[in-house]
Amino acid sequence: MAGNSNFDALLSTTLANYRSQLTDNVFTARPLTYTLMDKGRIRMLNGGTKIVEPLIYGSNETVSSYSDYDAVSLTPQTGISASEWNWKQYAASISISGIEEAKNNGEAEIINLLEAKIMQAEESMREGFNQMFFGDGTGNGGKNWDGLGNIVESGNTVGGINSANGQGNDWWRSYEENTATALTQGQMTTAYNTVSVGSEHPDVILTSQTLFEKYESLLTPQLRYTDTKTADAGFQNLLFKAAPIMYDVHCTAGVMYFLNTKYLTLVGHSSKWFQQTEFIRPEDLDARYALILCYGNLTCRNRKKQGKLTAKTA
Repeated sequence: MAGNSNFDALLSTTLANYRSQLTDNVFTARPLTYTLMDKGRIRMLNGGTKIVEPLIYGSNETVSSYSDYDAVSLTPQTGISASEWNWKQYAASISISGIEEAKNNGEAEIINLLEAKIMQAEESMREGFNQMFFGDGTGNGGKNWDGLGNIVESGNTVGGINSANGQGNDWWRSYEENTATALTQGQMTTAYNTVSVGSEHPDVILTSQTLFEKYESLLTPQLRYTDTKTADAGFQNLLFKAAPIMYDVHCTAGVMYFLNTKYLTLVGHSSKWFQQTEFIRPEDLDARYALILCYGNLTCRNRKKQGKLTAKTA
């Protein structure tokens, strides 16, 4: 059955106009993705078999002082590698049935109906992304995007590089302290300092509500400082050193992440980033369907600057 071309055009145009707003709404509503957006840690690529992140793991040994006609070493240097990340896919569908189309016949009604459908998809996508980004990439048969659960881990393989003991890749291993104890400020200090080098240190700490409240209980009322910018964005937070601590419902119980987001990147495919398909009507259904598609992954360029406490209680 042929579709109503005017109706199809209105649906497609309205959905296309909502694309940038949809992206912003999905990625500013949860602490992790808000931080990545706020600090500009989202990057678009236009293709490639895999997402490749260049890595520096060793120094240039030719650096040296010299005088007059001393020779400067020309020895070829190693210490540069790359991690490889699979492209992952993510989608949501929007459907409008024939009876919904009939009941919302005018242009304003059609737009209102579609906006309601988009809001429904938006909330579901933000929840799905957030859940994946705290996971370990193994969910849904390994189709889920990589997340903090495997990026910030000690002794596993991430980005095609094995960080287990004996593999010679200690530089690719995150800090983890996993004794089953109540959370203390001393443990937090050690984690923070261990993943800090010079002026580089964690810029956000993410944890569960239970551990957030435990940290709050360790503070005296007069010393409960917050990051005002993060608070203005709607996120309850407390400062630890210079990093805001926030809690998220999808953070694994007993875990506190110390993240340097300079080395975390949400990579998207430029032609498939909240890209909508046309609305189509299958021959055997009285309904129209469109998809919102996202290709990408969450990547890391320096796992040693990331850390976590696990098995912590209140």
